[in-house]
Amino acid sequence: MNIRIEEVLEGKEANYIFPLFWQHGEDESVLREEMARIYESGIRAVCVEARPHSDYLGPKWWQDMDAIMEEARQRGMRVWVLDDDHFPTGRAAGRLKDAPDELRRLFLHENHIDAVGPMKNGSFFVDVPDSPFAPALSKGGNILGVIAARRDSRNGELTGEMIDLTSRVDNGILRWDIPEGYWRIFILIETGLGGSAGQDDYINPLVAESVRVLIDTVYEAFYERYRNDFGHTLAGFFSDEPGFYNDKDTFDFNSKPGKKRVVLPWSRELPGLLKQALGSDYRLYLPLLWHEGGNQTAVARFTFMTIVSKLYAERFTNQIGDWCRERRIEYIGHVLEDNNVHARLGSGAGHFFRALWGQDMSGLDVVLWQIVPGFDEVPFTWVAGETDSEFFHYGLAKMAVSLGHIDPKKKGRTMAEVFGAYGWAEGLKLMKWLTDHMLVRGVNHFVPHAFSAKEFPDPDCPPHMYARGKNPQYRYYRELNLYTNRISHLLSGGLHIATAAVLYHAEAEWSGSYMYFHKPVKELMRSQIDCDVLPADTLTESVSVESGKLRVQEETFDCLIVPYSEALPSKLLNRLAELAEHGLLIVFVDGLPVRSSEGDEVGEALGRLDAHVSIKVVPLGNLAEFLKEKGLQDIRVKGEQPYLRHYHVEYSDLGVHMFTNEHPFQSIATEVVLPVKGRVLLYDAFRNVLSESGGVESGDGTSMSLRLSPYESVIVLTGTGMLDIPASKRSEESMNETVIEGPWTIATATSEQYPSFETWGEAEGLSDMSLPGKLPTFSGTFRYEMNFDWMQQADRVFLDLGEVFETAEVRVNGQSAGICICPPYRLDIGDFVHTGTNTLTIEVTNTLVKEQRDFLSHISQQESSGLLGPVRLWRGEN
Repeated sequence: MNIRIEEVLEGKEANYIFPLFWQHGEDESVLREEMARIYESGIRAVCVEARPHSDYLGPKWWQDMDAIMEEARQRGMRVWVLDDDHFPTGRAAGRLKDAPDELRRLFLHENHIDAVGPMKNGSFFVDVPDSPFAPALSKGGNILGVIAARRDSRNGELTGEMIDLTSRVDNGILRWDIPEGYWRIFILIETGLGGSAGQDDYINPLVAESVRVLIDTVYEAFYERYRNDFGHTLAGFFSDEPGFYNDKDTFDFNSKPGKKRVVLPWSRELPGLLKQALGSDYRLYLPLLWHEGGNQTAVARFTFMTIVSKLYAERFTNQIGDWCRERRIEYIGHVLEDNNVHARLGSGAGHFFRALWGQDMSGLDVVLWQIVPGFDEVPFTWVAGETDSEFFHYGLAKMAVSLGHIDPKKKGRTMAEVFGAYGWAEGLKLMKWLTDHMLVRGVNHFVPHAFSAKEFPDPDCPPHMYARGKNPQYRYYRELNLYTNRISHLLSGGLHIATAAVLYHAEAEWSGSYMYFHKPVKELMRSQIDCDVLPADTLTESVSVESGKLRVQEETFDCLIVPYSEALPSKLLNRLAELAEHGLLIVFVDGLPVRSSEGDEVGEALGRLDAHVSIKVVPLGNLAEFLKEKGLQDIRVKGEQPYLRHYHVEYSDLGVHMFTNEHPFQSIATEVVLPVKGRVLLYDAFRNVLSESGGVESGDGTSMSLRLSPYESVIVLTGTGMLDIPASKRSEESMNETVIEGPWTIATATSEQYPSFETWGEAEGLSDMSLPGKLPTFSGTFRYEMNFDWMQQADRVFLDLGEVFETAEVRVNGQSAGICICPPYRLDIGDFVHTGTNTLTIEVTNTLVKEQRDFLSHISQQESSGLLGPVRLWRGEN
């Protein structure tokens, strides 16, 4: 028997969950109780967050941490720690407030004056500290350069002709004989002003010594106190959404070169690096970081973004990660990815893969209704405007998981911070859907958001898992955690199988017209063709071609897909030509590049790409069909199934396939052909049982029927490692169905009253209990009871509850028959039913939204409450 299967069946799977545990300074007894509640819900680690605590790194903080660490040691749990006193990471617990200028944030500011010539002896004030047009000079600002740019006389655009006038500035005055025509004079200022106000006293992630302040203040303090726990009870540190934050509009996800009137991240080292990349006249390129100015615009922006994203990786992430690894702990976290900011400035870190390369897991987060079932294409209105739903559904997790696959130190691990700030409208049903969304893309570690020890109601970003005992669904939260750990265990440690690699689009976005990487990923996922996303750095440094396949670490891909890119780095263009010449199929979506990002001459490389037989240009809409025609697919699915997701992991003796239905309302019924022969089993991760699939061997594999309700997933197992595993037969449902009618006796219990119920009344039929005249503001558990007669003979008896909002626990004749936290609300009750009269009890628990009506729930559509049915019984034959 395969060891992974053996471990999950025996309940010995590892822990893959470490929820955020918010600290406010509560009594020690409350903290210890909350740790107990975390443990009893099937979780064996926590991630301690200090954001709401008033005495971070002070006596009360260490008293609280000591209690948490003691509880963790006694329970065999591990502790992760968020690495700052506030979100986002970078405040260094306030230590930068009075720090010297060289440790503080630094930006490049642009101000300009317009002029017309010819004019002899023209003069301009370029250093007026109190000017409202150049406030950057009012607090230690320094003029880096003064550049004149010729403007087109018809439309005022920059023509690309630049003159460096820096040497003509004396005592704050520029003196210049203005040539004929229209000119714009740019004053370039190094300044500590102009970034996001909330991060004024944050570190500069481009400066190693500034980042060291965070390490010395926070990391060293924990090492001093818990040195003996490092690598044992203390697992590591978590950075939460660090970034540049160079834009006053903190969460403008379109903040990037080309945006007017915004400062750009800077350090004293950048002039030398830009000079090295662009030449001694590098200052002539700087105005193009804000304004269009001919062919050199793309060169300037690409060069700048390349330098700052690599500096961020080296000075921030790598430095912290190395410190942690030297002390036997790990460094994890995530940056902001929202609406494609992962490749931009502002709240972004410039380049997703570079920003997280120094960490020990890949990471992402999903909060604030970023991902909503059904909104995979149409934008969804959330607190930050409107979502790029395609990115959140098809790009976010796939991008993060790919980093987990290609960086050896991550060991195939990707962490997702999930569930946060969806409001009390979010219950276990949606949490399960979001969990499956992550699992079926390869995410295998989870940071639920969050456990709060504050007295209820805590308005800070609900839902809260326990909520001081007020969350009525808490008693079923363990079911979701056991499910998550079991599947994560099966998907961790094996070899991910995927057909295609897709180029990450960051460099293309910096260089000209481009296509988001998630556009082709979407086409593939909707056709059950899996892929990984690869950055240019990996393709130029860490890949090879073997037998026509692209190899990255242990993974191989049948082809490489390049989203449309007007320009790509010259090194990458030459590398793509080499890969094609070694036999790799490379598919350019919608067209080939036409130039290099750096402005280098690459005609020879482009010619090689254009002429090679292994290079294909395919329209985006034809991409999936093209790969299918080439036979480049892991599995085959009958018909179009755009909401069926698939993920495949292989061990030496076991194949694990996960299938999920991501449509919130429609079921899937299809046939799947797996590329294997032999025994095929189905694994139910909720009930931790195996059953035969009923698969039939065909010429090139095994065909099996696949039926998935909304919110439903299944694990399909193949390989020699399960040949000797006992499994039940797959039951065939009988058409002899019985609908259970009323009357129903209905009672209610809040989370505090449970399991004591108060009778509400009787109902002939089932209906929404949140309707006016019923219980529209009730949050808790509805108990439905009735008697039914059963006279049929059957091997198995199934109960289907129909529509339920939203968790259901069933008892038959007083015995627990099972729990369902999401559709399908279907249970095998054959062991509990007897001939004659039976008692049926159904407990349905909704969320706290009916009672609390919090702000975050206002942007979501509310579901009903209670059991709506129809409730049906039918026979099953083995």
